Amino acid sequence: MSAKEALDLASKDDLDLVKIAPQAKPPVCKIMDYGKYKFEQAKREKEARKNQKIIETKEVRLSLNIDTHDFNTKLNNAIKFLKHGDKVKVSIRFRGREMGHSEFGYNLMNRFSEACEEFAMVSKPAKLEGRNMVMFLAPKPVK
Repeated sequence: MSAKEALDLASKDDLDLVKIAPQAKPPVCKIMDYGKYKFEQAKREKEARKNQKIIETKEVRLSLNIDTHDFNTKLNNAIKFLKHGDKVKVSIRFRGREMGHSEFGYNLMNRFSEACEEFAMVSKPAKLEGRNMVMFLAPKPVK
């Protein structure tokens, strides 16, 4: 039908004439309540955003000469973050002469990852970047 006829039909029912495919020959239009359509679309998007889980990255900093109790405290914090569903960045900052003993850092990172392997998997293994050694842990998927 012609555009004028469609517009008259839409205005008779207090609805809007909305172009669905304007580039088609002839253009495809739909008669609908556009305000209601936009409201329902916004409502669906809001509901979809509500159901999304935003994964944050939490950081746990270790030092090369960390004691057992401090290590366990940092480990418990990391496990708490992982149970909450967040990723954990484990980092060690080397100071002064510690740079010459990066193998101790790798050992500490391995010990940390083994201690929390029940809750996490290593997404990025330990890597030395300048004076920092960084490792990323991701929570294990729930079955």
